[in-house]
Amino acid sequence: MQISLNFKNIDSSDSLKNHVQEKFDKLDKMLDNSADAHVVLSVEKLCNIVEINLKCNKMKIYAKEESDNNMYAAIDTLSDKVKLQIKKNREKQRRHLAGDKQSIRTNDIELEPLDSIDG
Repeated sequence: MQISLNFKNIDSSDSLKNHVQEKFDKLDKMLDNSADAHVVLSVEKLCNIVEINLKCNKMKIYAKEESDNNMYAAIDTLSDKVKLQIKKNREKQRRHLAGDKQSIRTNDIELEPLDSIDG
């Protein structure tokens, strides 16, 4: 996974870079192909904000997380959010490829025979 980091209103540190790399490399194993991730770490007043734009094949994920505590907690929570979105997207693709059209099955329309319609 190619990860590009931007820092806004915060000094860049190797420990933050390593933490982001470690968390999102775990997500790379869930993806079929290589992905590009653009991560922005910023601080506004007392809020630590982490944003990610992740692009892989047909999948595009944007997520944002704010934390009052620290930047590491925001990064951890964001990686969990992205993990759930990847799982959801993969499950959706799997159902689609398997032909499991649940919406069609639940909305079956029963048609009356043409002979019974008064006309």
